Amino acid sequence: MLNTIKAIVQKKRIHLIENIKIPERTKLLITILPNDDSNDFWQAASMTSLNKIWNNTEDNIYAELLEK
Repeated sequence: MLNTIKAIVQKKRIHLIENIKIPERTKLLITILPNDDSNDFWQAASMTSLNKIWNNTEDNIYAELLEK
């Protein structure tokens, strides 16, 4: 099972924010998140496309079919 755990880097060491036990020699994947808001532009840009796909009146027919 995959788990996402919050952590921070201090003095070149990774410190877990959550108190969990991780067995020795556990393999990890680390995703580095940006410290600034540079990612906000891309999230806002993609939101426009997502809204066009998911928020449209044509899909209302599926909701109506599920209610019957």
